[in-house]
Amino acid sequence: MSSYVQSIRARIGQDFLLLPGVTAVIRDGERFLLARHAHSGLWSLIGGGVEPGEDPADAVDREVFEETGARIRITGVIGAYGGEPLAVTYPNGDQVGYVTIAYECELLSEATPDLDEIIELGWFPREVISALPRRDWIDRVIQDAPGDAGR
Repeated sequence: MSSYVQSIRARIGQDFLLLPGVTAVIRDGERFLLARHAHSGLWSLIGGGVEPGEDPADAVDREVFEETGARIRITGVIGAYGGEPLAVTYPNGDQVGYVTIAYECELLSEATPDLDEIIELGWFPREVISALPRRDWIDRVIQDAPGDAGR
């Protein structure tokens, strides 16, 4: 939790907090890189919160690096997402809703889970993702991601 969010939590407790976020859609052909999160055990795309004063593109680069040690190149914007599917209640009871910008990204170096937030990484084709225990909102992002044609 960032010091910014901690300062807000000190005033509002565990009440619902709407936060800006970023999501990295990292692909290898038609396979997508997903991360299994320690707090939920669910698979999702890699991402996190935007810090005050931080450009969202810098935030997605930072989040991928913090969670996987990998460097990325942003190649486009897939879309913006929010609403009930991106609402989370964390194990400590904190309630959060994210509005996230999903960026199409290219992996430039090896990715390994940080074993703190992320306990496992895996490459999955579109048709397998729907069978995984996952954050359901990623289905829409993956559906919106351009196909591999022309790559």
